[in-house]
Amino acid sequence: MYRIRGVCLAFVFLVLIGANLQADETRLLQQPAVSAENIAFVYADDIWIASRDGGVARRLTTHEGSESTPAFSPDGRYVAFTGQYDGNTDVFVVPTVGGEPKRLTYHPYPDNVRGWTPDGSKVVFISPQDTAPGAYRRLWTVAVEGGLPEPLPMPMAYRGTYSPDGKRMAYVRVGGEFDVWRHYRGGATTEVWLLDMDDYDLEKVPRVDNCNDAYPVWIGDTIYFISDRNHTFNLFSYDTVSKEVKQLTTHDDFDIRYASGGGGAVIYEQAGWLYLYDPAAGEAKKLSIELSGDLPWQRTRFTNVGDMVIWGEISPNGKRAVLGARGEVFTIPVDKGDYRNLTRSSGANDCNPIWSPDGAKIAWFSDGSGEYQLMIGDQFGREEPKAIALENPSFYYAPAWSPDSKKIAFADKRLNLWYVDVESGAAVKVDRDSYDHPHRSLDHVWSPDSRWLAYSKRLKNQQHAIFLYSLAEAKSAGTSRARFAAW
Repeated sequence: MYRIRGVCLAFVFLVLIGANLQADETRLLQQPAVSAENIAFVYADDIWIASRDGGVARRLTTHEGSESTPAFSPDGRYVAFTGQYDGNTDVFVVPTVGGEPKRLTYHPYPDNVRGWTPDGSKVVFISPQDTAPGAYRRLWTVAVEGGLPEPLPMPMAYRGTYSPDGKRMAYVRVGGEFDVWRHYRGGATTEVWLLDMDDYDLEKVPRVDNCNDAYPVWIGDTIYFISDRNHTFNLFSYDTVSKEVKQLTTHDDFDIRYASGGGGAVIYEQAGWLYLYDPAAGEAKKLSIELSGDLPWQRTRFTNVGDMVIWGEISPNGKRAVLGARGEVFTIPVDKGDYRNLTRSSGANDCNPIWSPDGAKIAWFSDGSGEYQLMIGDQFGREEPKAIALENPSFYYAPAWSPDSKKIAFADKRLNLWYVDVESGAAVKVDRDSYDHPHRSLDHVWSPDSRWLAYSKRLKNQQHAIFLYSLAEAKSAGTSRARFAAW
């Protein structure tokens, strides 16, 4: 890959992906909250309100700063939230019907809303304001009427919820590594602790396999929480009387990413959708939400992408370069001529373009179909590109043409190495790396005669070794001793 500097591309007409705001239900809704009558959630860094049954949502906040973590007051009249206003991240409260947000905290450290006290007089939030220099977080409360924040007794806490009578609190001590590492089982797994606020007696929700338990919600005598004890995060319950743990949902594709409670129900986010769990009915209902707003960032517009180039390669004859910028594929002249937009696919991500050694074709990856495919088109953009659908779609890295321009090798995020026959579209799996790698590439290169692939992968001792794959024999063999890193 060549680093291209000083490239000035013409304005390009782009359309951003978004929901059909006139009729279709909207996805990518985050951080939901629920009251007896309404739900609140975050979309596009604003807070929105809808009926508890779903339907058309209205925007509650419109500030250019980010608003997040909404939480209804116990009576449902107010929403507390985290706002990035006035150059800082603080706690705010706003009427559910709308109005001017009221700022409650003024500390330079970020303060993030976590809920309310049962009587609705105070907002619960986390802040590292008194834990320097380590700056770990603990729970605080601040009165809605104003005043100085007061810390709760737990010396370290990341999320917490009061029991209905306010005498106990269910909380987790630290944020979850599972936010970025699925099936995480390291030393920072999270568990739910129950603290008596009078005598500080401590109880733990039973765990298995060092699992992650998080997002506790206390309703009656039951604590609801999410857990990955069965690998995918699902909703569980813990009966504080019988001490029994039950699994309540059975999502097996995407994790539940966020859960909160209010109005006698639990609301959670899964796969971009919102679900409402009714303890009385014992089932979760998917909510259909429609958003209607101006959303200026979603407007069709002209955009200069000259400083957004993230991939570049010189043509075989050195007269042009192929570039990937903001989801489009271009070729530009080194000296004289016009730029060419080969994709013109607003709303799709076209990336990692590479020029064939014979100069005739350009290949790239595109998610225009909904899943990433390998696209192969002519360098002039005159013909409809050929799409090669790949088995078990993934995200792909480091495409490389064979010197004879007949095959393309690439890696995927599952650590597999593949090559595709351009003519037939058939994909062949070459090998799989043993351990993850920062750029998820096996550093593959073709032999000059296009009959071999050389690549490196990690062995059981975590060191790299060089391998050769014979296309004729369809097998690999190691060529170096894995005592030192090989690149």
